[in-house]
Amino acid sequence: AIVRQSKLLILDEATSAIDYETDSIIQSSLRNDLGKDVTVITIAHRLQTVMDADKILVLDAGNMVEFDAPKNLLQKTDGYFKALVDQSHDKEDLLSAMK
Repeated sequence: AIVRQSKLLILDEATSAIDYETDSIIQSSLRNDLGKDVTVITIAHRLQTVMDADKILVLDAGNMVEFDAPKNLLQKTDGYFKALVDQSHDKEDLLSAMK
């Protein structure tokens, strides 16, 4: 997408098989090297991969249960996304990664 200047980039578990440091480098490159007019759709289980996204879509059993900005999802006391972040062992790092 960086070389071809694509308008859409879909990442399906693109960083699931790499270490967290390399994941961080890739995420930084995506944020800094892609044009501002590129839409990135990220499918991920690693929360740090999506914490700085504009919007997050949460699925449960194939059904959409939440869709909003991360900071808004974290304000929902009974939310799915909030529960995932709260249960994470690196909650503070996740919160600091948000935009």
